[in-house]
Amino acid sequence: MNQNLLWIEKLKFNEQGLIPAIAQDYRDGTVLMMAWMNYESIKKTLSTGEAHYWSRSRSQLWHKGATSGHIQKVKELFYDCDGDTILLKVDQIGDIACHTGARSCFFNAVQIYPQSNFLNSYSCSKRGQ
Repeated sequence: MNQNLLWIEKLKFNEQGLIPAIAQDYRDGTVLMMAWMNYESIKKTLSTGEAHYWSRSRSQLWHKGATSGHIQKVKELFYDCDGDTILLKVDQIGDIACHTGARSCFFNAVQIYPQSNFLNSYSCSKRGQ
């Protein structure tokens, strides 16, 4: 194996040979998307400087933005302390990462209630049953 690829041996791929990858805007830190990578997509990403993922639905290599033009130029690549997640810091061309046309795939906000209010309303509703 190429000396520059030895770090890949530290990664923990799942049973399907995949590892989750988070794409983050390298300028402002916005989390853009999550996708899956395999050994082949990691090598392709490193050799081209553009993000390549593994499409589970199509069972094939996926060059992000090849169709839409919204490619991701990879500025930095990290793996976490457990070796089970990859972080790609990218320059998102066109400022659109999501297939919906949104900048980020993470646009569905969930209301977080203070714990005491949530627990009080939960216990009150349970008592009413």
